This record gives sequence, C-alpha cells and structure tokens, in this order.
Amino acid sequence: MDALNALAEWFTVPLQFDFMWRAMLVSVVAGTVCAVLSCWMTLIGWSLLGDAVSHAVLPGVVLSYMLGLPFAVGALVFGAGSVALIGVVNRTSRVKEDAVIGVVFTAMFAVGVLLVSKIPSQTDLMHILFGNVLGVSDGDIVQVLAAGAVVLAVVLAKHRDLTLYAFDRVHAHAIGLSPRRLEALLLGLLAVTVVVALQAVGIILVVAMVIVPGATAYLLTDRFERMLAIAVAVSVTASVLGTYLSFHLDAATGGAVVAVQALAFALAYLFAPHHGVAAGALRRARQARAARAGRAPAGTAVP
Repeated sequence: MDALNALAEWFTVPLQFDFMWRAMLVSVVAGTVCAVLSCWMTLIGWSLLGDAVSHAVLPGVVLSYMLGLPFAVGALVFGAGSVALIGVVNRTSRVKEDAVIGVVFTAMFAVGVLLVSKIPSQTDLMHILFGNVLGVSDGDIVQVLAAGAVVLAVVLAKHRDLTLYAFDRVHAHAIGLSPRRLEALLLGLLAVTVVVALQAVGIILVVAMVIVPGATAYLLTDRFERMLAIAVAVSVTASVLGTYLSFHLDAATGGAVVAVQALAFALAYLFAPHHGVAAGALRRARQARAARAGRAPAGTAVP
C-alpha cells in the first residue's frame, strides 16, 4: 500500500505546480509534431539534414533576441534559408550533398556561437541551446501550438503525396506530382518543426526529437500508418515521463526527454519482434538447427 501511495504521489505532486502543466503541454505538442515528421525523415534518409536545420537556426535565434523579436521568427527564417542554401550549393557545384550539409550547418552554428559570445547577457540564449520548457510563457505556448497546428494540418492534407514521395519518387512524378515541390514542402515543415521543438529541448537536442521516434517505430513495424502511431506514442510517452523525471531529479528537461527516447530506441533495437537483435539471433539459431537436422542421416538423433 505504501508503494502505491508513493507511486501516486510521484505522479500527482508535480501537477500541483502550474509550470509543470505548461511544460507538459509544450513537451507533448513538440513530441507529437516531431514524431510525425520523423517518420518521413527516417524513410527518406534525411537524418543529417534534420541535424543541419536544427543547428542552422541558432544565428536567427540570437538575432531575434538582439532585435527583441520572438525567437520563432529568426529560427524560421534561418531554418528555411539554410535549407535553400544547401539546395543551391548542391545543384551548382560538384560537392556531394552530405558535404554541403556539413559545411552549411557547421558554418551557421559557428556564426551563432560567435554572436552568443558577443552578447553580454546570455541566460536566455543558453535556454535556447539546451531548452527551458519549465519556464515557457503564454506567448511561447501560443507559438508552439500555432506552429504545431500548421505542421499537422499540412501533413494531414498532403499525407498521401508525401508518403508516395518517400517510397517511390519516380511513380510520384509519373502520376503528375512534383517531387521537387514535395521535397521543398517537407523541408519547410522540418524548419517549422525545429521551431516547435526549440522550447522543449533546445537547439542541440532538437535533432534527436526529429529522428529517434521515427527510427524506433521503423524497427517495430513494416506498415507506415502503424509507424506513425508508434512514433507518436513513443515520443509523447517520453515527453511526459521525461518531464516528470526532470522534476524529481532536478535535471534538464530536454535531456531527460531525449534520454527516455533513446532508451525506447535501445529496447526496440534489442527486442523488436521482427527486426530486433534478439529476434535476429533466434532466427539464425533456428536456421542453424534446421540446417543441421537436414544434414543428419536418417534415424540419427539431432541434439
């Protein structure tokens, strides 16, 4: 009975504080939006691009801080700008796309770090780097909800086209869809999603939010619709549990959320029914036994 009471208090005591409700709301919204987009990022193979966009927004955030504008404004401008710059350099040079992505995102991040180092008061900017979901304001919540609603609405409206683009670009082009426009749409959604996740986990950990849920779900199912549902479930659960852990451990919320997501991925990697390491080992063991049984002479007992 004491254990049940302690468990109940573990969940209920944090909810006595208004900032925990705010943190939970922002974390769940960010987790949902990131999880949905992460499924397409995983299928297309854009993990490095997600990393690039998440780091490239730093100069925009710093400039917004200097000009007294909402962080989301600068982040969105520089996120979309970095994506456009990567595309231009990739199409107009012989440098391969992964190298272009590496150059652009490291250059943008370096510029952001330089700007941070020149601003006297760095408190708010450190929150952007590492997240400050426990201190979100009403304005921050409105920005997160609005940006999240835009991403989910567009994904819902273009769901079939985006899925076809992810699986078969040639077929998408053959039926009259424009792969280049769909690519631009996905990249724009990625930039907005990064803005949504900034308040929850900060710039440095955003890349995990837009990769880990989709990668985890990819190990657990071969059906895309189910993959979306699993990714959202994993991400929302990690957001809630990570927020609770950060309260009880007095630790960074963004780090706690991503750590729970990483744990979920590790469990899926090891124990997924069809694609996990354990399942693969069992299949190989069964195949080896079957092969030995097939080679054994008639009437010979097989251990």
